[in-house]
Amino acid sequence: MSYFKNKTIVMSGGSRGVGLEIAKALGKDGANIVILAKTTDPHPLLPGTIFTAAEEIESVGGSALPLVCDIRFEEQVQEAIDKAVDKFGGIDICINNASAIHLSNTENTPMKRYDLMHNINVRGTFLLSQKCIPHLKNGNNPHILTLSPPLNIDRKWFGLTLAYTTAKYGMSLVAHGLAEELGQYNIASNCIWPRTSLDTAAVRNVIGAELVKGSRKATIYADAAYAVLKRDSKTCTGNFFLDQDVLEEEGVTDFEKYAIEPGATLVSDFFVDDNPDDWIQAL
Repeated sequence: MSYFKNKTIVMSGGSRGVGLEIAKALGKDGANIVILAKTTDPHPLLPGTIFTAAEEIESVGGSALPLVCDIRFEEQVQEAIDKAVDKFGGIDICINNASAIHLSNTENTPMKRYDLMHNINVRGTFLLSQKCIPHLKNGNNPHILTLSPPLNIDRKWFGLTLAYTTAKYGMSLVAHGLAEELGQYNIASNCIWPRTSLDTAAVRNVIGAELVKGSRKATIYADAAYAVLKRDSKTCTGNFFLDQDVLEEEGVTDFEKYAIEPGATLVSDFFVDDNPDDWIQAL
């Protein structure tokens, strides 16, 4: 069954990494994927543009609309939403994928990096969700899915990288509030986060290639997102999901297909409680 056939998904980011994997998973069903991102030219360290992403989505059976958009600017987001609705007739799903990262302590965090993270992560999540809501009210099983962590207030995460932690938790707080606010319209709002480190170009460049052997493929995140978005928006809302937990609920028992190095000790992701202290201290 092609569950997402002809459904329209608006995603911030999505030109590479987990966003693109989620877009392709939905695109295989024949979904319409609207990518809102800035990357029009190849980055020297991060492969992929909104145009190459659109080609990949269409190659697996989806329809793609790549739109150049900086989600920090309201007029750009509104224009992109208008174009998406004009082309596809409405919006069924909003995915808040775009995120900026700078892993440092407070003294070594330039304010321009702080502002970038909070403007993209928190403000961008609020803004894109806000502009999608009028259309989601008329959507088919409408969902907002935010790629952000459970609200784990253990002080170690704040002490490790305060600016990034507050920016990611800000995304989760927005999603949490939307679940309460939009329940009357049967619009779901959930967060999803990796149980383990994922092998993406961003992880390799920002955190380090050493983590790769203990990481999983980004397809695990995409499969879990797919499963969440299929669920009934009337009842599946206000959750902080971990990808592995979602797939276990779906009956998956063998996770070796997602392993980068089968048999290797897995490295838990940020904000997951059982992250080993030696890995934290190494950052």
